[in-house]
Amino acid sequence: MTATVPNLELRRRIVNLVREGRDGHIPSAFSIVDILAVLYRGVLRVDPTRPDWDERDYFVLSKGHGCVALYAVLHERGFLSDEDLAGFCRQGGILGEHPDYTKVPGVEASTGSLGHGFPYATGIALGLRMDGRPNRVFSLVGDGECHEGTVWEAANLAANLQLGNLCVFVDWNRSGAQLLPIDDLPARWAAFGWTVQEVDGHDEAAIGAAIERVEFAPRGRPHVIVAHTVKGRGGGITEGHGKWHHRIPDDDEYAQIMGALA
Repeated sequence: MTATVPNLELRRRIVNLVREGRDGHIPSAFSIVDILAVLYRGVLRVDPTRPDWDERDYFVLSKGHGCVALYAVLHERGFLSDEDLAGFCRQGGILGEHPDYTKVPGVEASTGSLGHGFPYATGIALGLRMDGRPNRVFSLVGDGECHEGTVWEAANLAANLQLGNLCVFVDWNRSGAQLLPIDDLPARWAAFGWTVQEVDGHDEAAIGAAIERVEFAPRGRPHVIVAHTVKGRGGGITEGHGKWHHRIPDDDEYAQIMGALA
C-alpha cells in the first residue's frame, strides 16, 4: 500500500460535506476517492456541459453510500457547483445520502441498495453493444456488496455475453471480511470468466496503468480491477472498521481528521 495519501483536498472536501450536511459515510468515501479521481481526471470521456452526451463513457457507483466521494469529484470536474455542494443533505438540495440520477448531473443510476448498481451497469453495456455504440462502461462495487447474489448473476451474464465494453472496480477494503473472512475475490471473479487485475487502490499511477491495460471491445472478456484499499484511508481516526462507518465528527474529531489531512 502506498505510504503517501493522495487527494488531500478532495478528502477535506468530503469531511466538510459530511460535517455540514450532518450525514454521509467518510470512511467509505475515502477508500474509493482515489479511484474516482483517476477516472474523472483522465480516463472517462465525459462532458460536464452535456451530461447526457451520446458519446460519453458511463460510470455507475454501485456502492452508493460512498457517493460523497463522487460528489467531490463531480464538483472538481465541473458537473456540480459550489451551491450544489452546499445543499448536500439539505432541504431543496439535489445531493442526498445516495446519488439520484434524476437530479444529479453526471450520475447514471440511483444506487444505494447494494448489489443493484452493477447489474444496471451490465444492462447499459449490453444495450450499448446492441445499438452498435462504442461507449465504455465502468462500475465500482464494494467487497461487502460482493456477498449479494445479484452481483454474481450479473458477473455470470456479462461473461457469457462477452461484454468486453465493461470494466468493474472492486473496493476491497475488507468490510466483507468482518462476517465472511475467507474470500478470495480475485479468484472468484476469474472463476466467473473475467479478466482480473489487482492494484493498490490508493496509488494513482498504478490505477491508471491498470486501466490502460484493459482492452475494451464490443465482444470479449469483461474486466475487473480488484483494488486493495483501506477504509477511511488518510483520516487517522477514520481508518479501519467500526464506529466511523456512518458518523458525524464532533469538534475534536473534526480537528483530528483535518490535522491528519494537512
